[in-house]
Amino acid sequence: MKKKLKIDIVSDVVYPWCTIGYKRLEKAIEELGVEDKIEIEWQPFELNPQMPAKGQNVIEHIAEKYGSSIEEQKQSQERLTEFGAELGFKFDYFDEMRIVNTREAHILLDYAQEEGKQTELNVHFVTAFFSERKDISKREILLQEIESVGLDKTEALKRLENKEALDKIIAKEQFWQSRGISSVPTMVFNSTSALRGAQPVDVYKQVLTQLLSEKEN
Repeated sequence: MKKKLKIDIVSDVVYPWCTIGYKRLEKAIEELGVEDKIEIEWQPFELNPQMPAKGQNVIEHIAEKYGSSIEEQKQSQERLTEFGAELGFKFDYFDEMRIVNTREAHILLDYAQEEGKQTELNVHFVTAFFSERKDISKREILLQEIESVGLDKTEALKRLENKEALDKIIAKEQFWQSRGISSVPTMVFNSTSALRGAQPVDVYKQVLTQLLSEKEN
């Protein structure tokens, strides 16, 4: 059995460009018909690790962090919504939307990876946040999504209360940062090359075609 092309996707679940990057990569994989040759693993990155439990209004947060005006943000949201729609994903921005802490979501994605359900859970998390107006920093929401992909809610809760599980996520974040990754999404191919940002579908197709061809030779 040939070894698959490993893609590590370093991302945060509340950053829209991570979702767009993944959906474009997914489309590239489907159009090339190479689903059976690719292995994806999601790696944690927290854009706002100090975010308090109550979160922060998204307009206020982006204005404070990046200096973007309300008008600029509305234009950006419209563009993201259009990009999402092209890829079959719904971005539902609303005035009360809040950026939230994502550490526990990353702990559960690590649990899901062990069970072969990581990508499915990631998609559920981003859909809950961007499409269904759910607060994915709340445990009851996280555990609902865990159940919806067929994972054990009791085991998930144990992970959330386990210091070793938390330390593992922090160590993973530090590992990827030590490799120079400071923005997301970043997709790392076979631990040797990387693409930063949400690239066009054709770019992913070119990279996948080249790397898979090299594996064949």
